[in-house]
Amino acid sequence: MRPTLTHIALHVPQLQPCIDFYATFCGMRVIHERAGKGSRIVWMAEPGKEHQFILVIMPGGQDRHLATDDYSHFGFAVESRESVDAIAAQAEAAGCLIWPPRDEPYPVGYYCGLRDPAGNYVEFSYGQPLGPGSEALPIP
Repeated sequence: MRPTLTHIALHVPQLQPCIDFYATFCGMRVIHERAGKGSRIVWMAEPGKEHQFILVIMPGGQDRHLATDDYSHFGFAVESRESVDAIAAQAEAAGCLIWPPRDEPYPVGYYCGLRDPAGNYVEFSYGQPLGPGSEALPIP
């Protein structure tokens, strides 16, 4: 048996702003919440992926201060370049755009980056050999 990645758990400075960010920009929804060690613990997932991969979000963390050239991030695939542009415009209006849309050679593709309320970077990309619609693309 091989291990399967099922979740990432994040301690964040403020819970609700992070829930709102992942709901608004990533289309994730809360699928479970409970009290834990005096705080609220939330599980979020993409619709239809609740049994495959979740984010566990818990209060009590420190704000991450990543440099603009630090490319540590969570990656989300979108269905078009226009979707990347729309997310970037929404993020710019919200004050959380860190990487304006840019085009990189395959396999990177077209992407933008946002900063979540806890300081984590989140990439939205189109044209990578990952995610929905990529089955026909070669793996590098």
